[in-house]
Amino acid sequence: MEHVLDIYAEAPDSKRPVINFDEAMKQLVSDVNELLPVKPGQQAKVDYEYKRAGMANIFMFFNRHRGWHKGKVTQYKKSSDFAECMRDLVDIDHPDADVVRVVMDDYCTHRPASLYKAFPPEEARRILRRLEFNYRPKHASWLNILEIGIGNMNQQCLNRRMEDRAFLISELAAWESQQNQKKATINWMFNVDGARSKLTRAYDKLIGQN
Repeated sequence: MEHVLDIYAEAPDSKRPVINFDEAMKQLVSDVNELLPVKPGQQAKVDYEYKRAGMANIFMFFNRHRGWHKGKVTQYKKSSDFAECMRDLVDIDHPDADVVRVVMDDYCTHRPASLYKAFPPEEARRILRRLEFNYRPKHASWLNILEIGIGNMNQQCLNRRMEDRAFLISELAAWESQQNQKKATINWMFNVDGARSKLTRAYDKLIGQN
């Protein structure tokens, strides 16, 4: 935990950017009945009946120092999907960075092995040389700043029915553009000193394991 908090406390460094990475799921649903026309000054009314249209995965990236957001909609979240995200992160999103430090959970696909499964060994190694994986502790999803960002995304963009991936991608892109134009960020206040004073039970448990 402390190593992640130390990373958050560092000054911004464009050569060593800190990127929070996480995933979210969106249930796609479509209307069964045709919506009634809306009169001026009235809110749209949605019928309670709907039809499920599958699930979509959303890979999310966030740099709080730049106020930079990125979402990528995929059908799955397999190791190959993760590998492609990491390649885009270093080659497209941060081509001038020496190393991109990624803070994320320890999901089974979030491993260097995923890149070796997806790409030839020399390509996987090239990408990994410019990546540093930092895993937040188990049962501490709150330690990933992007948990707050995903909550904002759900409230501001995904809080309505979306019938297919094309519409989801379009709406997410519009939200992303708006957030990046505003350089919307998150004011993270929790630090190592706060953890040591407030999470005494976690430290007692850690000491007891030794």
